[in-house]
Amino acid sequence: MLTEASHKLIPMTDFVIEYYSNEGYADLQTLSLMKNYANFLRKPLTLGMFVPVDTNGNVIKEPKNYTAWKSLDHNDGKRSGTASFEEYSLYQKAEQNCMFEGFVMAYNGYSVVRIEASYDSGIELSFNKNDLISPAFPDVESLTVFETIYLAVNALKLIGIKK
Repeated sequence: MLTEASHKLIPMTDFVIEYYSNEGYADLQTLSLMKNYANFLRKPLTLGMFVPVDTNGNVIKEPKNYTAWKSLDHNDGKRSGTASFEEYSLYQKAEQNCMFEGFVMAYNGYSVVRIEASYDSGIELSFNKNDLISPAFPDVESLTVFETIYLAVNALKLIGIKK
């Protein structure tokens, strides 16, 4: 679910300039944040960064009534053992591995998976099913050509940004 406070993916130079315009100085925490963001931008893109996938890299279909189930306080992803809701828990765990928000399945064919941003159908990515890698976008930084790509909580944690 995208919110007004969602963080966008931006080029490294913009990240440095925006951070310094707010902070005005560099300390160890600032330098660590910049190093983490640079490392994040270098990560190779995989399908699981956008949509929930199983351990074999196959797209997992969202369980029926998942949004309602997830909204319940006791389904915060921290408990396990409820056998009747195993499908929901597996999906939730896979969803928590995603680095980007708002992507949905557009096409799931024999050799290609195509996804698009739910907030902008002009943002469309394809992944080969044999290696789950995008032939057009090799790494996270290559996505900065798009004006708006939203980072998920997992990406923010990896970078060191507190939401």
